[in-house]
Amino acid sequence: MLIRKQRGWEIPEMRATPEALFWRRREVLVGLGLGGAMLLTRPGRARAVAADDPSGTLYPFPRNERYQLDRALTDPDVASRYNNFYEFGSHKEIWEAAQTLVIRPWEIRIDGMVEKEMTIAIDDLLAKMPREERLYRHRCVEAWAMAVPWSGFPMAELVKLARPLGSATYVRMETFLDPDAAPGQRQVWYPWPYVESVTIAEAMNELAFLVSGVYGKPLPRQHGAPLRLVLPWKYGFKSIKSIVRISFTDQRPVSFWEEIQGSEYGFWANVNPEVAHPRWSQASEALIGTSERVPTQLYNGYGDYVAALYAGMEGEGERLFM
Repeated sequence: MLIRKQRGWEIPEMRATPEALFWRRREVLVGLGLGGAMLLTRPGRARAVAADDPSGTLYPFPRNERYQLDRALTDPDVASRYNNFYEFGSHKEIWEAAQTLVIRPWEIRIDGMVEKEMTIAIDDLLAKMPREERLYRHRCVEAWAMAVPWSGFPMAELVKLARPLGSATYVRMETFLDPDAAPGQRQVWYPWPYVESVTIAEAMNELAFLVSGVYGKPLPRQHGAPLRLVLPWKYGFKSIKSIVRISFTDQRPVSFWEEIQGSEYGFWANVNPEVAHPRWSQASEALIGTSERVPTQLYNGYGDYVAALYAGMEGEGERLFM
């Protein structure tokens, strides 16, 4: 007899909102006489798909039903207007400023400790990859959260394409550098370009996801078009946006926020409600677009997938959770 153990983030299928009803929810609200004000106040423009993104015909990607949620998807208008992207400003309302980013042509350089270095255009990369949609929870270090249908491909597939040498132990990622398009990069006190890094083991974990779309369409610029990383068990600042370079190395890189304030933002940055940020608690999180606040879970609820990656490391003096 096969006994299936329910994972901590899963809910019974009978409690899940049917997909068709979710996408028709505004029609239902209007029919009930509840949606007029909501429709009048919809921001709309924040979700506009870039006309210069030729990948649009690929979407929507087929959904991988292995990855489920214990909460409703965040309203796409809310998710598109509440973003961190320091290249365009230190406030949350950067979505309009981010529209100056030119996303075609766009190439990703793959180099370092690999069998053969390469440069590949984003559309050629997407053509090579097994594309899918996944529902993930996203937890920001600032104690807010959202639930998002990301479209992309497993990071493990990129690692296989790169063919790193056996001595490579880290993946270093770098975003674009263009102060003319991104005024935040004119702030000289930040160490531009944005750099982030994971271990090869983390990159090969099934949850690590390179993302090119969201809500069934190409990524808007404010979400990190045309390619970003999503690591749902880590705080959001580890999920680098608008990637232009992926390097394999045997030396641990120093990440953007780690360089700025290493006492607050460490290399590992795994979610843990018991480890407070020096300036605020991480015990709970606000679900953006709602009035709800919920308890935070260890590894953001994905411990079944990733906890083994870090077994015994705390005894080695590693600061795994901030």
